[in-house]
Amino acid sequence: MKKVITYGTFDLLHRGHLNILKRAKALGDYLIVGVTSDNYDLLRGKLNVSQSTTERIENVRKTGLADEIIIEEYDGQKINDIKKYNVDTIVIGSDWLNKLDYLKPYCEVVYLDRTKGVSSTDLRNIKNRILKLGIAGNGRIAQRFIKEAKFVSGVEVEYVYGRTLEHIKTVCEKFNLSGYFTDYDKFLDNIDAVYIALPHNLHYDYAKKALLKGKHVLCEKPITLTKSQTLELYKIAKDRDLILQEGIKTAYVPCFERLIGIAKSGIIGAIKDIDATFTKLISDKTLREYNIELGGGSLTELGSYPLCIITKLLGTNPVDIGYIYSKDDETSVDIMNKVILTYKDSIATANVGIGIKKEGNCVISGTDGYILVPSPWWKTEYFEIHFEDQNKTQKFFTKFEGDGLRYELADFIKSINNKTQAYKWTEEESVFVSSIIENFKHGKNVKEINTRGGGEFLNSLIEISFNILIRLFSSQEGGLAVC
Repeated sequence: MKKVITYGTFDLLHRGHLNILKRAKALGDYLIVGVTSDNYDLLRGKLNVSQSTTERIENVRKTGLADEIIIEEYDGQKINDIKKYNVDTIVIGSDWLNKLDYLKPYCEVVYLDRTKGVSSTDLRNIKNRILKLGIAGNGRIAQRFIKEAKFVSGVEVEYVYGRTLEHIKTVCEKFNLSGYFTDYDKFLDNIDAVYIALPHNLHYDYAKKALLKGKHVLCEKPITLTKSQTLELYKIAKDRDLILQEGIKTAYVPCFERLIGIAKSGIIGAIKDIDATFTKLISDKTLREYNIELGGGSLTELGSYPLCIITKLLGTNPVDIGYIYSKDDETSVDIMNKVILTYKDSIATANVGIGIKKEGNCVISGTDGYILVPSPWWKTEYFEIHFEDQNKTQKFFTKFEGDGLRYELADFIKSINNKTQAYKWTEEESVFVSSIIENFKHGKNVKEINTRGGGEFLNSLIEISFNILIRLFSSQEGGLAVC
């Protein structure tokens, strides 16, 4: 007797699951189905699982295809199961291509192509149907997003849109998607929601068109490059009962949420200073990051991350915002930018760069202690709370899964299913970040320096820091005076 085994979450059992089970069954005489436990799903970063382990097991049982059902509870269990049940063949979807090759010494490994175009009509009796998601864009982050989406229950990436046929066809084939489009209107007609991963300057137009066609929108940061455009998009979404969400992944990471909650609890006293840095060296000036027409530059590319933590902790009403930047002579984009936000009783600095490198820490300083979030803090996984008495140091760890994009997608799906706007990153916060980017583009309170001239750069920083300190202590009420 030939035994076959397959594994899966089998959440919201649909035609794709049934096809895998049927094809697995046909490969042998006895089919064993491993259903993941609730706890294991959480540990491996599988988000938004709608049904309990018991419900999912019952759904598999009702298909009549499984001769035996077991529960998968931990990493490494597959080898033990293969030995325990004398399995001849393990079957898994092609999304896992090559990832189970380590099992070949124990049994035959078969990867089956996924079912394209899982129909929502297969799920009419299920509370939350599978959402058909399209990807607008075919670049680096779009492809990472497609990989991350498989860890989120209740959504299927179906189609990809792009302006270059050769590129989107390659992405479609690489990820075994249902199809591809160079016509954005036709693309939108085939999906329920869109993830926009196009160059920054295109976000507004593509998000607006999607919303006007009744599609939910998850848009990469920055959502737009101006305050008025961001306000307009949120208004359109509200008027049509649609979900519009900005994809600043840090805001949706579990450990980041924990960090914000602890910082705001008063454990380090009143927060007086935040210093957050995110830099990466990009040497290829043909990339979009160096194209000013595409919204390139260090602030538009990376500024959303440090501004995210500053906004979460200090709010959206600083009394003063200033910029110190240096630009690339060839492309005119800012290769480094230091945004200084002055609040009534505190100050914050967002440091970003694509042409300079700096330690990527975040330090939140308070009257009773400070919080250190080591690099890469924007992928928040670990942080420490320090006090004057070093014996009181506290350390916190919450696992960060994959590339982190699954967290923002999971929140997006929840918002759609619950018909409530996202709260982890709000409209007000999106509008605020857009306004900071817009003010810089318009040269408001901006000082340019030359990073190649070390003395000039240092003197500029000293001068601006001194002026900020004067403002900090010049208020008669201990607040900050606006210059």
